[in-house]
Amino acid sequence: MRISTTSCLCPFLVCLCFIQRCSGASHHVPTKVPSKNQTKLANGETEVHHRPKRGWIWNQFFVLEEHMGPDAQYVGKLHSNSDKGDGSVRYILSGEGAGTIFIIDEVTGDIHATKSLDRERKTHYVLHAQALDRNTEEALEPKSEFIIKVQDINDNAPKFPDGPFVASVPEMSEVGTSVLQVTATDADDPTYGNSARIVYSILQGQPYFSVDPKTGIIRTALANMDREAREHYTVVIQAKDMAGQVGGLSGSTTINITLTDVNDNPPKFPQKNYQLYVPESAQVGKPVGKIKANDEDLGVNADIRYSIINSEGANMFSISADRDTREGIISLKKPLNFERKKTYTLNIEGVNTHVDPRFSYLGSFKDTATLKITVGDVDEAPVFSMDYYIMDVYENSPSGTEVGAVTARDPDSRNSHVRYFLDRKEEGINYFRVDEYSGVIYTTLPLDREDMPWHNITVMASEVDNPSLLSHVPVTVQVLDVNDNPPEIATDEEVIVCESSRPGQVIQTVTAVDKDDFANGQRFSFASPSQLPVNPNFTLKDNEDSTASIIARRRRFNHLTQELYELPIVVWDGGEPSLSGTSTLTLRVCPCQRHGRIRMCQGEAFLSSAGLSTGALIAILLCIVILLAIVVLFITLRRSKKEPLIISEEDIRENVVTYDDEGGGEEDTEAFDIIALRNPAAAEELKFRRDIRPEGRKHCGPPRIHRSPSVELDEVDVHQFIKQKLVEADMDTSVPPYDSLQTYAYEGQGSPTGSISPLDSPGTHSEQDFNYLDNWGPQFQKLAELYGDPESDVTT
Repeated sequence: MRISTTSCLCPFLVCLCFIQRCSGASHHVPTKVPSKNQTKLANGETEVHHRPKRGWIWNQFFVLEEHMGPDAQYVGKLHSNSDKGDGSVRYILSGEGAGTIFIIDEVTGDIHATKSLDRERKTHYVLHAQALDRNTEEALEPKSEFIIKVQDINDNAPKFPDGPFVASVPEMSEVGTSVLQVTATDADDPTYGNSARIVYSILQGQPYFSVDPKTGIIRTALANMDREAREHYTVVIQAKDMAGQVGGLSGSTTINITLTDVNDNPPKFPQKNYQLYVPESAQVGKPVGKIKANDEDLGVNADIRYSIINSEGANMFSISADRDTREGIISLKKPLNFERKKTYTLNIEGVNTHVDPRFSYLGSFKDTATLKITVGDVDEAPVFSMDYYIMDVYENSPSGTEVGAVTARDPDSRNSHVRYFLDRKEEGINYFRVDEYSGVIYTTLPLDREDMPWHNITVMASEVDNPSLLSHVPVTVQVLDVNDNPPEIATDEEVIVCESSRPGQVIQTVTAVDKDDFANGQRFSFASPSQLPVNPNFTLKDNEDSTASIIARRRRFNHLTQELYELPIVVWDGGEPSLSGTSTLTLRVCPCQRHGRIRMCQGEAFLSSAGLSTGALIAILLCIVILLAIVVLFITLRRSKKEPLIISEEDIRENVVTYDDEGGGEEDTEAFDIIALRNPAAAEELKFRRDIRPEGRKHCGPPRIHRSPSVELDEVDVHQFIKQKLVEADMDTSVPPYDSLQTYAYEGQGSPTGSISPLDSPGTHSEQDFNYLDNWGPQFQKLAELYGDPESDVTT
C-alpha cells in the first residue's frame, strides 16, 4: 500500500505547494511506483507477481489550520499494493480524531478534514491505517501508524504577558543607558515562515528613549535629563510579527519610566542674614530657634549637615539637623546672662552629607548664612541644683525621718529668697512633706516597700518677691527593704501521696516565697517544727537550694484508713535578722496512675463483694484496738504488783536497792552491812567478795536482834578507818585516775545532845511504849515489829 500526496518536501517548492492547496486543484494525487514484482507488458499493462508480504509506502500528511471553506479539506490518499481498483479492498482509519475530524473513503482511501483545526491547540494527530479484504474482512496489510501535521498560518498577534511595565533610571544619565528590556510572545509556529518573527519599535517616548528592534531593550536617547525639570515619562513599545513586513500582526505595551534623583543640586539659604531673640531664661540644652537651607534633591541627596563655624557662636550655641524637616535646630549650650553679654553672632554653614563626585564640576555643595541673636532680660524662676533627684529611705522608718534635701537659687542679680513646697496634684504626697525654708524632705507616715517600692513627687520652688515664677523638679524616693515579712510555702494546694509510695520516695518538692527583696537572691531553709514529735509518715529534706523535698517514711498508705495528713513546715529566710514562718501542707492519699510525669487521682475504689461499708470497717478496727488496749493494761497492772523488799532475811548485801513505793523503816538499813564501818577486819574480808551472801550469822530469828553490833565488837576509831580507805584509794593504780567521793552512813560522835539512833544503844532500852503502832494499820506493821517489846527480842 502507498500513500500519495502532492505535499512538497523540498524548500524551494513551498510556495508552489501553498498555491496548489489554495486553488484546490488535484490534491494529493497518488503516485504509482513500479515494484520489482511487476512486469510491464507490450500493451502497456503490467503483470503483478504475487508474494506473501506487502507493505505501505508513506509520505507525511499536512493540513492547513483555520480552514474556513464550505467543503471538507482534502488531506491525502491511502493506497495498498493489493488494491486492483475493483473495490475489493476496504480502508479503515483509527486513532486521534478518526471519524470525527478525519474521515476516509473506504473504497478510494481519500482522507478529508471535516473541521477547522487550530495548530496552537494541537500541532499534530497520530492515526492508524489498515487495508481489509471486503469479502473476507481479512487484513491485507498490517496496521500502520502515520501523522497528520497541522500547518501554521499567521493568525496570532504578538503579546506582552507582563505589561504594562514600570521602570526607573537615574537622572543625568548618559545616552544609551539601559532602562528595561521588554519581551513579546507569539503563539504561531516559530519554525515555519515569519509568523513568529517579532520586531520592536517605539510609538511614543521620542526623543527621550529608544528601543532595540531585536532585543526589546529600552535605552535613554537624550543626555542630561533633569528630574527637577521633568520626573515621569510614558513610553509605548510595539511588537510586530512577519519581521515587521506589511500584513504582519502587532501588539503594544506601555512603560512608565521615572527619573530617580541624584545629588546634582547644592543647598541654598533663602537669605544671607537672620535675626533671633532669645530670653536669658532659656534653658540649657533646649531649642531656641530654627534655620533652614533648601535643596531641590530628594532623600539622602537632600540631607544637610549644619554647623557653626565661628568660635563666638560655637561656644554658646549648638546646631543640629532635624531629619524630618531638614531644619537646623539651634540649642543653648551655656546659660545666657543679659548683664554680661547682650548679643551673639553665629556664622552657620549647610553642607550636603552625600556628595556625588560625578557632579563636582557644578561647584561646592554648601552654603553659609549669618544669624544675629539678641539676649532678652527677664525675671527668671529659681533654678534647682539638679535636673532631678533620687533619694532613698528604709521602710518602716518612723514619721519625720529625713529623706533628703533639694536646693534652688534665684539666678537673677537680686538673689531673692526661695520657698519650697510640694505639688499637691500628685499622688503620694501624704507620705512626705518638705521644709519650706531648707528644702529638706521628711516622711509623714511609715513606708512599706512591699506596698509601694518607689514614690515620685514633685518639689516646687518660688521666689519670695515673685511667687508666680515657679520651678519644678522631680524627686524619686526609693523605699529600701528591711526583712519584715516571714517566708511562706509557695503553694496552698494539696499534695498528692500515692498509695504505692515507697520509703525514701520524694513526694513533692516545695519552694517558698518572701515579699521582701534580697540583693543576692532569696535564700530559704526548711525544717520540721522542733516542738512537735517526729512525724512517722513523712520527713522533710532541705535541698540547700531554697527548695525542700517531702519524703515518705513508710509504705502502704491507704486512703480508706486515713486520707488526709498534715505536715507543718518551718521556713527561714536569709535576711538580717532571719525570719521564719510555719506553713501546714495538706497531703491527700489516693490511688494513682502515671501519665508521663503527672500523677492523677483515680476514682474511689469500690469495696469488695462482701458488702461492708467504710463505716463498718472503721468500727471493726476500732473494736480490735480497744481489746488490744485492755489486754496491754491488764498485763501492765499484774507486773506492777508489789513484791517483798527482801527476798530472804539472810540475804543482806552491800548494794543499793531502788524502791518505787513507801520505805520499810529501819529495816532498810539491812541493804548495807553497817558492820563494815565498825569492824575494819570484816571490811577487809569482804572487800573482794561483795557478790556473795555474808555468813556471819547462823542463828534463827529475825535480823532485828542485831540492831546494835557495838554490843559485841570493840570500839574502833572510824575516823582513822576512813582515812586509811582514802589513802588506799589514792594509791591504787587499778582504779580510774580521778578522785571519788565515798559516803558512809556513820553518825559522828561527841554531840552534846547524844545519839538518837538505836544503833549505838544496844544495852539501853527506851521506856517508851510503841505498842500503839499496832493500831495504825498494816502500813505500820513493820515498824511496830521493829519497835516492839525488847524483852521478847532478847529472849529470842
